[in-house]
Amino acid sequence: MLAETKLLSLSKSKFLFNNIILLRNISISTANNAKDNYKLVVVGGGGAGLNISSRFVRKLGKTNVAIIEPSEWHLYQPGWTLAAGGVKNPDSFRRPQSKLIPSGVDWIKAKASVFEPESNSITLDNGEKVKYDYLVMATGIRIDFDGVKGLKEAMANDEQVVSMYSHETVKNVFPAIQRYKGGNAIFTFPKVPIKCPGAPQKVMYLAEDYFRKNGVRDKGDVYYCTTIPAIFGVKKYAEALMEVVKKREIKLNTLTHLIEIDYKNKQAVFEKLDKPGTTFRLDYSLLHVCPPMKPFDEIKNSPLVDETGYVDLDKYTLQHKKYPNVFGIGDCTNLPTSKTAAAIAAESSILATNLGNLIKGKNPSEAKYDGYTSCPLITGYGKTILAEFDYDGKPLETFPINQGKERRTMFHLKSDFMPILYWTAFVRGYWGGPGIYRKILNIFSFGKN
Repeated sequence: MLAETKLLSLSKSKFLFNNIILLRNISISTANNAKDNYKLVVVGGGGAGLNISSRFVRKLGKTNVAIIEPSEWHLYQPGWTLAAGGVKNPDSFRRPQSKLIPSGVDWIKAKASVFEPESNSITLDNGEKVKYDYLVMATGIRIDFDGVKGLKEAMANDEQVVSMYSHETVKNVFPAIQRYKGGNAIFTFPKVPIKCPGAPQKVMYLAEDYFRKNGVRDKGDVYYCTTIPAIFGVKKYAEALMEVVKKREIKLNTLTHLIEIDYKNKQAVFEKLDKPGTTFRLDYSLLHVCPPMKPFDEIKNSPLVDETGYVDLDKYTLQHKKYPNVFGIGDCTNLPTSKTAAAIAAESSILATNLGNLIKGKNPSEAKYDGYTSCPLITGYGKTILAEFDYDGKPLETFPINQGKERRTMFHLKSDFMPILYWTAFVRGYWGGPGIYRKILNIFSFGKN
């Protein structure tokens, strides 16, 4: 009888304990479901989104910041040129997104489909709604492999038609460079805007250097076909790059737009932009294509963009021109500077200051972005010109030397130091560009012009 009483008592205790746990779980689940209003929502889990969410979870505390990002993997896209040239393994530039979402930030693993800034709400692709007090747009832009007629079919059927602009396709680039034995090696640059405008020519220089080192350079011609009227948009670095082009006998075709690939006849079809409707064909033995790029449809169709489909910001404060509680950063914005990781780093410190001020009821225009961006222009194995400039195309160089010259130190900065900086500091919100270091280092400036 005593044993039965004890057993009954234990059973009741277990029942009560289980129900307390159940009620607790229901409470937590309900709280999570009810957490549809965040102090800050960041749309996009690329470098920009991770940087900003990392900064603000430290300011606002856990569960007050959410990041909307559907992707399983995070890609270090500045590394694609190094992978394309055989310098690095492509897999070293990819990490699970789950390992990078900052602690205390809610990861909403979905796509943002509809933006309603008038009501501070976002509808996800699963139909759920998320509300916010403040919003940061950091979605990046889409690489449009459908933007060149025949490109997808060519890459699927001709191993010498390649593009470094995805984690999977970048793996095909260096083997194609290694297979080249002569003929035309063509590298293309599409209509802007694109991610890092220097990237399409970086892979060209690495390929050309590889051809020389392996005794096949004199077996054919290297072409750079670009839609812009010069090799690069900033005069100082354009002059330096033209010296490289002339010295290495690279054929430069400006105002030339790739419109079609005829892989069966191994020909690339181009339009001359200065003579609309005029086309010509080039035979290829190797064709590296930089596809056109454009805003994601969900962004382009939102009220947040200008007539070009990019998030409409004040170029100095990064605050939205119409919705004061909305800010933007990186490639999805209409900021008139090159779309690079370096630009995002500099923008992040400006955004953090101004949005932080707004949240505190202070001046959201305190910090001003000068358009700083950087492009480490790899010109060969062990050689890089480090271009840094502002909105006006004026050089804004960090180091106390002339960065318009090819240097081995800058190559190692690009290939060895910058990836470490990205993974350890940038995505964690601890790197906001080299501005403070520039001021210090240029005190000792010498040999610059």
